Amino acid sequence: MPEHGGRLLAAAQRYGIPADQWADLSTGISPWARMPDEPPTSVWQRLPEEEDRLMEIAARYYGTDALLATPGTQAALQALPRLREPGRVAITRGSYAEHAAAWRAAGHEVSLADDADLVDASEACDAVVVVNPDNPTGRKIRRATLLSLRARLAVRGGWLVVDEAFVDPAPMTSLAPLSGTEGLVVLRSLGKFFGLAGVRLGFAGLPPALREAMAAHLGPWAVSNPARWAGACALADAAWQEQQCQRLHEAVERLDRLLHEAGLPVTGGTALFRYSRTDAAPLLAHTLAQAGVLVRPFDEPPALRLGLPATETAWQQLANALPRSTTAS
Repeated sequence: MPEHGGRLLAAAQRYGIPADQWADLSTGISPWARMPDEPPTSVWQRLPEEEDRLMEIAARYYGTDALLATPGTQAALQALPRLREPGRVAITRGSYAEHAAAWRAAGHEVSLADDADLVDASEACDAVVVVNPDNPTGRKIRRATLLSLRARLAVRGGWLVVDEAFVDPAPMTSLAPLSGTEGLVVLRSLGKFFGLAGVRLGFAGLPPALREAMAAHLGPWAVSNPARWAGACALADAAWQEQQCQRLHEAVERLDRLLHEAGLPVTGGTALFRYSRTDAAPLLAHTLAQAGVLVRPFDEPPALRLGLPATETAWQQLANALPRSTTAS
């Protein structure tokens, strides 16, 4: 299985530091969560029902009703490759590794493509998968480019799959409102912006036939009642969403300053994380971990991804650890 951030308990065991003493910056999950309202007892006792308000609220938030609720983006991206015959698939190089793993596991021939090669890939492949903005680099592909790729693929019955897990702070760049268009698949997550990764709720924007096929593949009651309740509360809370955008912006600016002072380049990122390419990444990750700061290292190219500290204590923990790590490098 591909490696992921968030393995705090494993890090605590490896470095001998109790889990509650870490600053976990290894994911792009917001440190501020839109906690759900207290649900009625029936939410726990009854099976999920499609007639609740979740999909109505989600349609307003995402700008489309061509949606399917899924038990996290992961479930949707694993289902997609099994909903078409094995063929050729191009995936943006260096992006979230689970996409390539899922398509290969379903028997597809997977190639990794640079952004400059995506047009050629759309002519030669049955599907093109992009993460936009990218994880971990934060790179963004222009909307016009994506729409052109979709058109090229749709003519031949192909798909453009756009993973938008980190797009919520910049919703104007999302293709979600175009969901339902042939050849376009948009994946959205409640885990990152809303800080609700443990809820395991996502949405797939799909053309009608594909939406029915994925629903059948996932089966009945795929999303739990508590997850549906939490999702409806979060998606309906416009005031919280505005507050979240503001504090994410302020926090990521603070993180930029801290990294700059430590001599680390900020070579990419989103409002939820920063990406730093440096040959010292493995050593830096280890040194930071010795100080109880967990970050996500990458090998090709050597780089670190750092999420946002949750508390002032975590900010100070990172600030105190960084000078030692850069000096050691």
